Amino acid sequence: MNEPPTLDPGQYAGWRERPLGAITERLERDLVFDLAGPVQGRSVLDVGTGDGSYALEAASRGAVVTGVDVDPVMLRAAAQRASAMKLDVTFVEGRAEHLPVDGERFDVVLAVTVLCFVEDPAGSYRELARVLRPGGRVVIGELGRHNLWAASRRVRGWLGSPTWRAAHFWTRDELRRHLREAGLDVEEVRGAIHYPPSACAARLLAPADPWLSRAHAPGAAFLAVSATRPR
Repeated sequence: MNEPPTLDPGQYAGWRERPLGAITERLERDLVFDLAGPVQGRSVLDVGTGDGSYALEAASRGAVVTGVDVDPVMLRAAAQRASAMKLDVTFVEGRAEHLPVDGERFDVVLAVTVLCFVEDPAGSYRELARVLRPGGRVVIGELGRHNLWAASRRVRGWLGSPTWRAAHFWTRDELRRHLREAGLDVEEVRGAIHYPPSACAARLLAPADPWLSRAHAPGAAFLAVSATRPR
C-alpha cells in the first residue's frame, strides 16, 4: 500500500506565517467551524489532523478533541503545539480508511484536506460515518477542482511534486455523492478562497470571500460540506 504524501511540520508553520497562507487558512477555518456549529462541550474528532490546527481550534472553543493522523512526526508537532497553548487534546496515530476509534463516539467529525490523498475515499467516508453519533455532524473541507489553485497544483504535480501528483481535486457533486453513499444526510456545500494564489489578490479580495461563499460563487479553491448522521 502506498503511503500518502507528507509535509514537514515546518512547511505548515511557514505557510501560516506568509500573508497568503495566513489569510487563506483563516477563511478556510472560519468556513469549517461555521458549518460545524457550536462545539463547546462536544466530542470532536479531527481526521488528518496534521500539526493540529483544527484540533487546537476546536479545543480552544471548549470541545473535547481527538486528532488522528498517519504521520507520527506531525502528531509530535501537534502535541507540542497543544502543550505550548495549554490545550488538552488526545492525538492518535491512524489512517482515515481505518480510524482507530470506537463507532458512534463523536458529536462532530472534521476532515480537512485529507481525503484528497487517501487511496480509498469511499471507505474513508464510511469510516467518518461509523464514528459519528446518530444526529452528529461531519464537516469535510477539500480542494476544489475548477479553479486557478488546482491548475497550479496540477502543473506542479506534472513537474514532479509527489504531493500534488497524488492529490485528487473534488467537485461539489462528488462530495455530496460520497457522503450520501456513506448513509449521511448532506446539509450544505459552500466554497471559499475565490482569489488566485497571490498575496496581493488575497489582501484585496478576502473581505468579499464570505459573501461569495454564501452566494455559492463558482471557482472556489476550497470546498466545505456539512452532513449529519440520521438518528
